[in-house]
Amino acid sequence: MPSSSTSRDSTVQSVDRAVSLLQALALRGAAGVTELSVDVGVHKSTVSRLLGTLEARGLVEQDGERGRYRLGQTVRRLAAGAVGASDVATSARPIAQELATSVGETVNVVVSDGQEVTTVDQAAGGSIVSSSDWVGKRGPLHATAAGKVFLAAMSAEHLTSVLRRGLTRFTDATITDPAHLRTQLGEVRDRGWATVVEEHEIGLVVVAAPVHDAAGEVVGALTVGGPSYRVNAGTLPGLTQPLLDASARISWRLGALKPG
Repeated sequence: MPSSSTSRDSTVQSVDRAVSLLQALALRGAAGVTELSVDVGVHKSTVSRLLGTLEARGLVEQDGERGRYRLGQTVRRLAAGAVGASDVATSARPIAQELATSVGETVNVVVSDGQEVTTVDQAAGGSIVSSSDWVGKRGPLHATAAGKVFLAAMSAEHLTSVLRRGLTRFTDATITDPAHLRTQLGEVRDRGWATVVEEHEIGLVVVAAPVHDAAGEVVGALTVGGPSYRVNAGTLPGLTQPLLDASARISWRLGALKPG
C-alpha cells in the first residue's frame, strides 16, 4: 500500500505535468497528444489522461474533427479575472483614497470570482477607529455589501446555483433565507447600491456600489464601511451619493460609458 508521502508526490507530479501541458498549448495554440507528449517529455497515455481531466474542468478544449487540443474557456476566464482584478485596483486606487479622505471612513475595492469576494485594495479615512485591514481577505457573497452587489448582477441561473449551496449564518443579522435575499437583491438592482448592517461582523456597517467595465459588466465593487455608531441610518444618506459618484468615476476609467 503506497504511503501518504508517495501519494502526495504523485499528486504534485501530476499537477506539474498538467501545468506543463497548459504552457505547451499556450505556446503552440493547438496540438495533438503526440506533439504534447514530445513537448513535455511524458508518455502519450499519461498526456491523454491529464488532458481528459483538464477538459472535464474546461481548461482545455478538443477539436472534434482533428483531435487537437487548445486552451479552454476556463483558462480565459481565470486570466481575465487576474488581469481584471489588477485593472480594477489600479484604476480605483486614487479615487478610493479621495473618497476615504472625504467621508472619513474606510473604503475598500473588492472583486469576485463568482463564489466569494476578495478585497484587493483599501484606503483609510481620517477616523481614529477604523475597520480591519481586509486586503487579500475573502468573504461570503450573501453577507457582505460587495457580495450583494455581485449577486444582484448575476444571471438567474448563476444566482440559483449560489443559493443552492446554502447561506451560512455569521451573526444574528445574517440573511439565510433565499427568498428574503432575493427580495433584497431586487432592491439593490433598483437603487444601485447594497448595504449590510452587522450581517458579517458584529458592529460593522458597510455600503457598496458596483464598478462596471466597458461592456457594462460588474467587475468590482467599491465599499464604505465603519462601526455602527458612526455608519448607520442617520449617516448612510451622506455616504451613499459620494460612493455612487466615486464608483461611476472608476467605471469611466475602465471604459464604461459616461452619460451625457
